[in-house]
Formats: sequence, structure tokens, C-alpha cells
Amino acid sequence: MVKKLSRRYFLLTAESAIASIIFTSCTSTQNSPTSQLISQSYKAVPLKVGSRNTTTEDVLKFIQKEIAPSQGFNFQIVTIADSVKINDALKSGEIDANFFQHEPFMRQAAKRLNANFVMLNRSYTTKTGLYSKRLKIKSLNEIPIGATIAISNDDSNQDRALKFLKHIDLINLKDKSAEYYSVKDIIKHSKNLQIKELDNYAIVRALDDLDLAVTSASFLVQAKISLNPIVLDEIGMANKNYAVGLTTVQSKVNDPNIQKLNQLVVDPKLKDYINNYFKGTIAPVF
Repeated sequence: MVKKLSRRYFLLTAESAIASIIFTSCTSTQNSPTSQLISQSYKAVPLKVGSRNTTTEDVLKFIQKEIAPSQGFNFQIVTIADSVKINDALKSGEIDANFFQHEPFMRQAAKRLNANFVMLNRSYTTKTGLYSKRLKIKSLNEIPIGATIAISNDDSNQDRALKFLKHIDLINLKDKSAEYYSVKDIIKHSKNLQIKELDNYAIVRALDDLDLAVTSASFLVQAKISLNPIVLDEIGMANKNYAVGLTTVQSKVNDPNIQKLNQLVVDPKLKDYINNYFKGTIAPVF
């Protein structure tokens, strides 16, 4: 009987010792600096950056794969194929920043949403101009009277298109009374153009049914359409306010990850990539 008790005591003692070792080991591991770093890495959430179209996504992917790793930085690209919803997502916090728009468009969205959006570094401008798929013409003099022409239906891009058409003497505009020109501001002109207001992406899809369109080369490339412009909007392209930039909300401007990405959208490697890959459809502004 004594022997059995001793054996049982020995087994219990051994089991307790083993359990103590395991507990001590686990406790030590959990409290070690390495384990804390691992725990923190699991909790880390990458910056979420909204992209609207193929061009902006290509630019962001290049940054993500070719530049960010050398900076020890990572971010997530969230594709939102809608110019309205992508700013809605920024306001609601679904994304931390977006990269697709110019400042006038951003201001328009901020006003609609009562949001405090901030434009940070501008990266590139899209080459915008007057195009025709249906008319085989090369000069403004060849444009027929009463020709149909599509322009953007959003306020900021419509304003830009109308200023451009006035500059090349295809329309006349009355004195502006609001922030943006609209089709309501067009007054009599000898060309008597028939204006069609369309979404930017709908414009390139409707080219077969239009005489003319004011659009950007990047939209044409995305639609796999190869056209030379009748004339480019040189004034608009020289205006840095129309350059695509990184946008976030005021409360996140000083976030270290936002600031890291803000530097990468103007990185010299990106400039080389834009010049070599996009072949003149977009141009760096930094």
C-alpha cells in the first residue's frame, strides 16, 4: 500500500512539474518581445487605397510591387468602379484614401457629402482633347455645322470641357455666375454644336454614334480605342489642379502610412514608369 501511494505521488509530482514547465514556457513566449511583435503584426491592418480605373490601378500596383517593399511599407488596393461610390467609401471610412481624381472633382464630391477631403501630392495628368471616331477629319475647320459632341456630365469636368471648347472657338459662353460653367451657359455660335452630356466612361462607348467627344486618352486606352486627337487641351493639361492626386480625409492627413504613400506617388521610379509604360496617354507632374 505504501509503495502504491509513493508511485501515485511520484506520478502526480511529475505531471505537475511537466505542466509547470509547459505553462512557464508558454508564459515566457507570450511575454517575449518576439511574440509581442508577432501579435502586433497579426493586428496590423494595411492602408486601404481606393482605385477607380485601370490606369490608377496600374500606377498603384507598380508602387505596391516595385517601390513600397524597399520602404518596408504595404497597402491594399480596393477597386471601386464608380466615381461617386469611391468618394462615399472615403467619407464612410471603408477606405483610408483614394487615388483617381483631380482637385476640382474632389471639391465637388466634398460639397455633396459635406466631407473634409484633402488633396495631397499630385502625381500625373491625363491627356485630354477633342476626338472623333466617326468623322475622318484632322482640323477644327473641317467640323460640320450642327455636329454632335459629347462632354462629361459631372460639374468639374463639364466646366473644363466647356472652357476648352470656347478656347478653340467651337462654342460661346455667357459670363459665369456659378462656380462651374454648365451647358446652360452656352450661347449662340456659328458651329451650333449639339451637346450630349454623358458619364466619362459612357462617352468612349458612344463614339460610334457621335461626331465628336471631349475625353482623355486614358479612357480611350482602357476601351482599347486608338485615336489621335484633333486638338489637345494644352491649357487644361498645364493646370496642376487637373492632375490626379492622393486624396484622404482631414483626420488622416498626418497618419504615417498616408504620408509614406504620399511620398511614393511622386517617387522618381514612378516617373520613369509613367513615361515608359503609358506612352504619352498620361504624364507625370512632379
